[in-house]
Amino acid sequence: MFVFSRKALKLLALALCVPTLTFAQATQTPISAPIKIAMIEGLSGPFANTGEAVFRNLIWAVERVNARGGVKIAASGELAGGGRPLALERYDSKGQNEEALTALKSAIDDGAQFIMQGNSSATAAALIDAINKHNEREPGKRVLFLNYSAVDPILTNEKCSFWHFRFDAHADMRITALMEVLKEDKALKSVYIIGQDYSFGHAVAREAKRQLAASRPDVQVVGDELHPVGRVKDFLPYAAKIKASGAQAVITGNWGNDLTLLVKAAKEVGFEGKFYTFYGNALGAPAAIGDAGIGKVVAVADWLPNVQTAQSEAFYQSFRQRFPHPADDYVHMRMQLMVESLAQAIEKANTTNSIAVARQLERARVVFGSQSGAMRAADHQFQQPLVVGVMDKQGAPGVKFDVEGSGYGFRVIKTIAAKRAELPTTCKMQRPVE
Repeated sequence: MFVFSRKALKLLALALCVPTLTFAQATQTPISAPIKIAMIEGLSGPFANTGEAVFRNLIWAVERVNARGGVKIAASGELAGGGRPLALERYDSKGQNEEALTALKSAIDDGAQFIMQGNSSATAAALIDAINKHNEREPGKRVLFLNYSAVDPILTNEKCSFWHFRFDAHADMRITALMEVLKEDKALKSVYIIGQDYSFGHAVAREAKRQLAASRPDVQVVGDELHPVGRVKDFLPYAAKIKASGAQAVITGNWGNDLTLLVKAAKEVGFEGKFYTFYGNALGAPAAIGDAGIGKVVAVADWLPNVQTAQSEAFYQSFRQRFPHPADDYVHMRMQLMVESLAQAIEKANTTNSIAVARQLERARVVFGSQSGAMRAADHQFQQPLVVGVMDKQGAPGVKFDVEGSGYGFRVIKTIAAKRAELPTTCKMQRPVE
C-alpha cells in the first residue's frame, strides 16, 4: 500500500504547471481531513506495467485537484472550513480476484470511501458483488466504485449497480467504433479473432462476430481463439496459426503484455495483415511491430495524443512535463475526466456521503482538455466521443507526437460523436432508499 501524505502531495503538486492557484497558496486555508481513494490494481505480476500506468494517470489527476485547494465542502457541510485534499492509496491485487477482494477489505478498513479499479473485467465483477453486499450490510461505511477500464458490457447491463460507475466505453461500443473503419476496407475478406480467455475476451469475440455478420457479411472469420490471461510467454504458435489461416487482419481486445507479445510474435513470423485493436497504441506494441505496423495497426480510444486541438495538445504536453520518461508515456483522458467528475460530485453533494455523491455522479457532466463527457444515470455508463487512429511514423501528416519514444504515433482517422457511440442498455437499476 502506498499512501500520499499531505507533505508528499504538496511536493508533487509543485511539479505541475498550474495556471491559477498553486498548492502552496491553497494550504494557507485550513484543510480538513483527506478524502481517501483506493486504487486496487495489479502492481506486481505480468500486468504490473498497466497498473503503474494507471497510477501515473490517477495521481496526476489528484495532484491537479489538490493544487487548486482540494474538494470544496461549504460551511453547511461536513467538516466545514475549506477544501479537503484527495489522498490516493495503492493496493496491489497481484492481478488476482481473491487478492483484489482482500485489498477491498483493507481499503475500507483504512477509511477509503471511493474505490478505483479497471484492469480486468473479471476483477471488476467480483468487486461489484462484494461492494453491493458490503454496502447493504454496513450502510454507515458505504463505498462507491469508479471503473476506468473494465469494459465487459455486462457490468452496466445485467450486473449494473447503483454503487458502480464506468468511465470507459464498453467493449460493444469500442467494437462499433472499430467497425466504422473496418467496414470501409473493401479489400478485407478474412479476419482472425484472438483474445484473452475471460469475460472481456469472450465479449469482444462475440460482438466482433455479430457486427461483422451485420455490416460485412462478405468477410470470413478464419480463426476464433482464446488464450489464458497473462500466462502465455511465447505467442509464436498463435502467430503461426494466424499467418497459416490466410487472415488479412486480426481483431483483438488483448491488453498489456498479452498484446505486446502477440504483435512481436506476429512480426517474427512475417504476418503482414492489419491489427484492429483496443489497446494497440501503447505499452510497447508500436515499438514491437515497427515499420510493419505503419498503416496497419488500428486502435480505438476515448482520446489520442494527436487529436488536433490546442487544448488537447496542451493537456498532453503537461502530462509529458510531469512524466518525462518515454516509458511513462501512456496517458488516459478518461481517467482525468473520472477524477474531475468525482470532485464535482462531492462538491455538489456538499458531503462525502456515498448515496448523496452517487446521485450527483450519475448526473455528472465534465469538460477537460477539449474532451467532454456525461454519465448516463440509467446504467452509470459514461458517454463520450471515441476516436480511431492508425499507426504511422512520427512527423507524418497528423502525427506530431509519437508514443513511448518509439518514433511511431497514431493519426486520428475517425471521430465518433458521443451520441453516435452510445448504445442501449438492459440495466434495471436498483436504487437504495435512505
